[in-house]
Amino acid sequence: MKVNIVGGSNSVFNQFMAEIRDEIVQKDSMRFRKNLQRLGEIFAYEISKVMDYQTTEVKTQLGLAKVETFVQHPVLATILRAGLPLQQGLHNIFDHAENAFISAYRKYDEKGEFHIEFEYLASPSLNGKDVILSDPMLASGASMEIGYQALLKKGTPKHVHLVVVIASAQGVEFIKKHIKADNVTLWIGAVDPNMTSMSYIVPGLGDAGDLAFGAKIDSH
Repeated sequence: MKVNIVGGSNSVFNQFMAEIRDEIVQKDSMRFRKNLQRLGEIFAYEISKVMDYQTTEVKTQLGLAKVETFVQHPVLATILRAGLPLQQGLHNIFDHAENAFISAYRKYDEKGEFHIEFEYLASPSLNGKDVILSDPMLASGASMEIGYQALLKKGTPKHVHLVVVIASAQGVEFIKKHIKADNVTLWIGAVDPNMTSMSYIVPGLGDAGDLAFGAKIDSH
C-alpha cells in the first residue's frame, strides 16, 4: 500500500487544516463543513493526477481541440455521518462520479468499551472502477477497514483510494497491517502521534461528526 501525506508540503491545504483544528473556528459549524469540503477538493485534485486518461476531441467554435480526459469516472464512498462534507468536496471535483454510502458507528457495551457496528451499504457495482473511500478521522482504523471490506462485496475495484484528513500513527499501522492489497493508496492530511483509550486522536480536532452536524447521543 502506498501512503501519501498531502499536508507534508506547504500549501493552502494546511491553512484549512489549521482552521478545522482550531477550537474557536470550530464553533462555526458551517465553516467547519466548508473547510472539510475544501480539503476534499484538494484531495480530489491530487488523486486526479494518478488516474487514467484518454485523448478526447472537443469541438470548439473554431475547430477541434485534443484534451486529456478521464477514461472512467470514480465511485465516491463515505462512512456516515462525518464523511458527508468531505465527500461533497470530492464530488465538487469529480462531479460525474457515482456514490456509495456506508453506515458504521461505535456501539458501546456496559463496561464503556465499544466495537464498530456495520449496518448498511448502498453502492453501485464497483467492478473495474476507481473507488475513493473517505472518512475525516482515522483513529483505530477499524471503521475504515470495515468500510473497505464491505465495499469489496459490491465488486472488484480497479484501485481504491482511502482518504482521511487526520490519522493517528496507530491507525495508519492498523490499515497497513489489515489492508495489504497492491491496488490501495492511503491519502492523509496529517498524522498525529497519540490516541486516547477511547480511540480519539490527539491532538486531532475532536468529534468531526458532532462539529459538522451537532452533538448526538452515543449508543451505549
